[in-house]
Amino acid sequence: MKKTIITSTSIICFVLGFYAFGSLYCYRFPENFTVEHNSQINIKGLAYTDTLIRIAEDMNGSWYTIKNWLPNDIIASPSRLLDNPQNFQLGELEGLRYATRVLRDNFSRMRTTDAIDDDCELAFTAFSNDPFRLFYPRSEWKYQEGIDALRRYRERLVSGDAKFFPRADNQQEFIKQFLSLLGGASQRLANAPRDTQDRISEETAGDPGLSGEHRVRHHTSWLAIDDEFYFVSGELYVVYHLIQAIDYDFAEILALRKADELLISVKEILLRAQMSPLIVVNGGSGSLLANHSLQLQARLEDARQKLRSLQSVLEF
Repeated sequence: MKKTIITSTSIICFVLGFYAFGSLYCYRFPENFTVEHNSQINIKGLAYTDTLIRIAEDMNGSWYTIKNWLPNDIIASPSRLLDNPQNFQLGELEGLRYATRVLRDNFSRMRTTDAIDDDCELAFTAFSNDPFRLFYPRSEWKYQEGIDALRRYRERLVSGDAKFFPRADNQQEFIKQFLSLLGGASQRLANAPRDTQDRISEETAGDPGLSGEHRVRHHTSWLAIDDEFYFVSGELYVVYHLIQAIDYDFAEILALRKADELLISVKEILLRAQMSPLIVVNGGSGSLLANHSLQLQARLEDARQKLRSLQSVLEF
């Protein structure tokens, strides 16, 4: 009996130790990077595609490492208190989905009547896979398919068999899509303050055929505040690096429209928006504990305002 108790205790300690080690090992976030450009090979689209590949590879990891795609992990999954990297990865995935859709629908086609590039289509479809699926198909497998498709598209860009069109209207579409992404992100952060529980809906505003605004509940629970914060942080991480790629691939258009400095301003704001507080709190407006969600939202809204200005400049 005593031997059984000792054995059971040893097993429990081993499982808890393994779980704790896995949690601490997985608690890390990707570092900023700069895609290297070969000045002798000025092929438009390489910066954008290389950025997508780098983000996806960092996010997905490798099958032989503990640090890979975390949201579908069961055994070595970070605990409830250490789930911030999981939510960060989900935010990265959301940004990748927007980015590959723009690549598929706009950047890789001259006009909307052109055929969709097969590799761009496969990349978008693969990244759209369920992020929590553990088997058949496992999320990592599908995301690796997306990475492989992007690599094939890149090889075809270099060989001249694929196209990338850095036009002003395509850049406007990119901005439009990511303004939508940032709008949803801003709403997530706006729901964190505890002093407001509901707000007037704005669904019918400006529509003469609809009426009847109503109050909608929007409060985020205390346990979910850090989840929303790091989900948005993952999205902003992707947007920051994509803006860097746009600055390179669309350099001629930006210089022609005198918008290059405006884009630099957006990059600087998004860089300042990258923060990883030890604990995400949502203290009241008069509290000593800063509300991290509202701090991040303020910088996000500043970036959105600059992107709207950039969109207006590109329309002329």
